[in-house]
Formats: sequence, structure tokens, C-alpha cells
Amino acid sequence: MSPTGPRPRLLVMGPAGVGKTTVGTALAAALQVPFLDADDLHSAANRMRMQSGQPLDDAARAPWLDAVHERLRAAPHGLVVACSALRQRYRDRLGQQLPDLRYIHLRADRALLAARLAARTGHFFPLSLLDDQLQCLEPPRGAIELDASRPVAELVATAVAKLLGPPPPG
Repeated sequence: MSPTGPRPRLLVMGPAGVGKTTVGTALAAALQVPFLDADDLHSAANRMRMQSGQPLDDAARAPWLDAVHERLRAAPHGLVVACSALRQRYRDRLGQQLPDLRYIHLRADRALLAARLAARTGHFFPLSLLDDQLQCLEPPRGAIELDASRPVAELVATAVAKLLGPPPPG
């Protein structure tokens, strides 16, 4: 994936606090493609709902997933998206008609996620919703799996190396 080679469509996924935005931004820079934080596409109502400690249900989440999907479809020359994509049905919806979409699953234990969320300022997602996200998380099939406790530079280097190889069976 050089500047003259194919540009990937990637979804960096996992629960809140895992580092999707941080890793996704660095990965997009390394791959020379745009970056999108899917949180930016949430409606004001969804943000307020989460901020008040109420998890989103599938009906509230559907327009957001559709908006993320449309951004991915509109980026045939590459895009890295940070998006929780916790359930397989959400990933199926995001990947509709996008056979080249690849997933990077950032994993971390609850203690690390809680510490990161407690230290985070200026974000609408509260620590009180972490357990709901962990209960919803369905391990992705065929994703590049990365330990989010590792340094960002190491995560990006590992992801790039794995992306340059053949896609995993899936």
C-alpha cells in the first residue's frame, strides 16, 4: 500500500476508550488516506442520550450506521474510520457492497478502558456505558486483532504489515 498502490477502506473498531481515534488517525497518516471519526456523525439526540447514560438501541443507531456506510462507499480511494461496530450485524451493515472493507479490532481489558475513559475530557461518552459496550461486543471474524495496550506506533506498524499481506480467510 504505497502512495501509488491501492488505498484501503479500513474500520478501526472496539469499545469506547480502546484508542480507535488515536490509532485510526495515525494509521490514516501512515497510509496517506483520509480519517473519519464515526462519532462525528452521531445525531445530537444520540449524543445527548449517551451523555445522559442511556445506551443506544438499534433504532437510534441505524441512521448513524447508514451515514458511516455512505462515507465508506464514497471513499473508493481509501479511508480509515474509527467506529465501535460492536455487533456483527452492525459490521454487516457497514460493509454492505464493500468487499474490500477491512477491520482492525483493538482489544483491551476493562481496567484499561475504564482508566482511559475516566481520564478523557470533552467527550460525550460516559464511563457508565462501558459495561454495556463490553456486553454488546461480538468478536469480529477475519479482523486484524491488536492489543490496544501497546504503543500507538507499534500498533500502526503491525497493522500496516498485516494489511500488506494477504487478507485473512473470513
